[in-house]
Amino acid sequence: MSDRSSWHALSLVEARARLASGALTARGLADAWLARVAATDARIEAWAHLDPARVRAAADRLDATPPAQRGPLHGIGIGVKDIIATADLPTEMGSPVHAGHRPAADAACVARVKAAGGYVFGKTVTTAYAFLDPGKTRNPWHPGHTPGGSSSGSAAAVAAGHVPGALGTQTNGSVIRPAAYCGVVGFKPTRGSIALDGIHVFSETLDQAGTFTRSVADAALLAHAVAAPGAVAGEVAIVSRPPRLAYLAQFPWTRLDCHDDDRVEAAVTRLRRRAEVVPVELTGEWRGADRIHRTIMLFEAARNMAGLQDRERARLSPKLNAALDEGRAIAAAGYEAALRGRERAIGELAQWMRGFDAVLAPPAPSAAPAGLDSTGDPGCCTLWSLLGFPALTLPVDWAGGGLPIGLQLAAPAGADDRLLAVARWCEVQLSFASRW
Repeated sequence: MSDRSSWHALSLVEARARLASGALTARGLADAWLARVAATDARIEAWAHLDPARVRAAADRLDATPPAQRGPLHGIGIGVKDIIATADLPTEMGSPVHAGHRPAADAACVARVKAAGGYVFGKTVTTAYAFLDPGKTRNPWHPGHTPGGSSSGSAAAVAAGHVPGALGTQTNGSVIRPAAYCGVVGFKPTRGSIALDGIHVFSETLDQAGTFTRSVADAALLAHAVAAPGAVAGEVAIVSRPPRLAYLAQFPWTRLDCHDDDRVEAAVTRLRRRAEVVPVELTGEWRGADRIHRTIMLFEAARNMAGLQDRERARLSPKLNAALDEGRAIAAAGYEAALRGRERAIGELAQWMRGFDAVLAPPAPSAAPAGLDSTGDPGCCTLWSLLGFPALTLPVDWAGGGLPIGLQLAAPAGADDRLLAVARWCEVQLSFASRW
């Protein structure tokens, strides 16, 4: 990609290599990304806050950094979801309640981006308080369809080539679902791997941070940079044998679109040519794991946002007010029972996954739904969010209307590197052809 007009399409790994070799400068890449934003974002609206002059100044500073002081993300601009605190840009939570809010300090994950030599390219659109109400962002492949949520802008910006990587969060389906809808790699590491300090708290038990990139190798590099030391390796290992995979074709609490599900099945069939794939089902009380998740999520959200709701009920959306009211009505005993159920589920489902290198599952019930009044059904992500297990989605096919279809992989807590290795193996087998 010697043509400057295509620099925006470089992967994170490719961009890092070219910066390290001197073939590219941080300013040259920044200008390429800004040109891509200028050419495409009026149709997508992925950005809540983006200051081109600030981006160029950050790139110039990094170009002046001596080579010996350059980190693994040197010169790379990263999109940051607008519930993640940034000291030098507003953090408005997707809500007019926080218009102009400027935090005193960066979130821990943002500080790690900067320590690794990267910089905040801009703040990406989020649904208000990372809940259900859509923001302004549209799907980059079809503007009449949702990009998903709540990390809508992060997924769309990476898919559109505005940046090679972005940060988001997930309480239910807010990394995996928008990544699948937008045709990028979404990676949610094991709960706690990426510190949540400086990120808006919805549910302290379930909130998790994650990344958006265009390849599994990029996901490992970005997650390694922002996660705790040793939590995620920066390079993906090569599997020594074809993996043994479980296939969870259906979550009991969701209904899949038959046509789009056929494309997920087709991808799994292609993997069966090289790997052992074993159909599995959720049984017993775990068929109702979504109710455990909802109880914990809404009880904690109501507790965490009680003061805000009391002050600003009229400026919160009907959906959010209804959810918080539902959470306030949950008895403490019911919440405590749900927490105990979650702990049992973590142990029992980790045991259920033994003997498999990863579990395959749909990341969403369908490709991105038409319309902009919803961010889609997060139910295919609920189980892994409840458990805090690492999960990743790969783009694997195209549905009707030119919308991407994803395939989700998950593994037990702490098996992030194994999950990335298996995902990379699947990525190679499935050979998804982007339509850049």
